[in-house]
Amino acid sequence: MKHVKFIIPLLLVFILVIAGCSNSTSQPQDKTKQSDPSDSKKLHIVTTFYPMYEFTKNIVKEQAQVDLLIPSTIEPHDWDPSPKDVANIQKADLFVYNSPSMETWVPSVENSMGDKHPQMVVASEGIDLMEGEAHHHGDHEHGDDHAHEADHEHDHDHGTLDPHVWLSPVLAQKEVENITKAIIDKDPKNEDVYKKNSEKYIEQLKKLDQQYRTTLKDVPRKELITQHAAFGYLAKEYGLEQVPIAGLSPEQEPSAAKLSELKKFAKEHNVNVIFFEELASPKVAETLANEIGAKTEILHTLEGLSKEDQEKGLDYITVMEDNLNILREALQ
Repeated sequence: MKHVKFIIPLLLVFILVIAGCSNSTSQPQDKTKQSDPSDSKKLHIVTTFYPMYEFTKNIVKEQAQVDLLIPSTIEPHDWDPSPKDVANIQKADLFVYNSPSMETWVPSVENSMGDKHPQMVVASEGIDLMEGEAHHHGDHEHGDDHAHEADHEHDHDHGTLDPHVWLSPVLAQKEVENITKAIIDKDPKNEDVYKKNSEKYIEQLKKLDQQYRTTLKDVPRKELITQHAAFGYLAKEYGLEQVPIAGLSPEQEPSAAKLSELKKFAKEHNVNVIFFEELASPKVAETLANEIGAKTEILHTLEGLSKEDQEKGLDYITVMEDNLNILREALQ
């Protein structure tokens, strides 16, 4: 009997230990249930070229996945999507682009997708695009088709409307607002986060606008000769006069008569700097500069910003500040 009394407590302890182990092994199963991947699925946004990526990224921060479609080393005017690119667009929740006047291929790609396309976001929606000089850089083989597909209520060919609105800090704010609204419509549960980020970024753009106004208000010269007709909105906003060598495409070659006209204009207005951009050949700008004894400078269009530059801390704001410093020096 003494042995039996001793064994019973031991059995009770053993049963309690087994029960405790059973409870502890069930806990990982609960954790697995809590980490259902569908609960943490992020919004997936595809953007076309750098400013669209930069604006979108500043709105969503880490709240969404943002992809850049057009490589930073390629001039967006000359780019067309591959079937793989189209497939990547189709998988996205949102597709952000500047306008059919810049990404001329978008309307036909959207049509080819039928109903199976992401929400299409035109960042320049509501901005009146200015007339620009027509371009003929091979005229994108499908350009004529696109002329009838845009829904901007214009009868113009895409090549005659200037799409470079992002180079005006004021119009950049409007683009950020348009992108923000589309993102919130798609993902309303994170509205507060997107609004807060967007407002903070727009404040930076307002500060940049004020820097431009203050710096360019009293410069002695107002005329700038550019290789590419990309700075029309910036010039209009801050009381400058853009005189482009080429049209809306940086690769357009000017005629001999056009070069002669530009030489005369440069001498009459004491222009001593000819601007070209980072993604285009400086050949045409250098030709004119050599003719009049001027120098050449890069004025960034921000159509691409390399990964290396981004890793150095460069972005839309800092590059636009660099542009402002270059303009200030050139217009003295």
